[in-house]
Amino acid sequence: MGKVSLEGIEFHAYHGAYPEESILGNRFTLDLELETEFRQAMLHDDLSATVDYSKLYKLIKARMDVKVKLLEHLGHMIVTDILEAYPKTTQIRLTLKKHHPALGGLVSFSSVQIKYPEDYA
Repeated sequence: MGKVSLEGIEFHAYHGAYPEESILGNRFTLDLELETEFRQAMLHDDLSATVDYSKLYKLIKARMDVKVKLLEHLGHMIVTDILEAYPKTTQIRLTLKKHHPALGGLVSFSSVQIKYPEDYA
C-alpha cells in the first residue's frame, strides 16, 4: 500500500446554508490523502496502475460545481466519487475548508475532516 495526496486544491464555489452563499460564492480549499495499492505502478511506470492525479482533480472539480448546503455532505460525496473511480482505495482522509465563512465576525475558515472507513462504520 502507498499514499497519494493532493494538497491545497482551491476552488471558488457556491456552497452554503444561507442564500447569499449560493449567490456570492466563497473560496474553498481541499486536502486529500488516499491509501491505495500502487505496487505495479512503481514497478512498471504504468499510470493505469495508480491514481491519476488529473482524473482525481477533475472528479473533485465536478463535485465542487454542484451546489450543496453542508461541507459534511460535500465531503461525503467526494469520498463516494473517489471510491467509485478508484475501488482499490482503502483509506481516505479529506479536509475541506471554507474561507471566511459568513458568521458575523472574522473567522479564517470553517472546516470538516472526513476519514474513510472510520467515519462510515
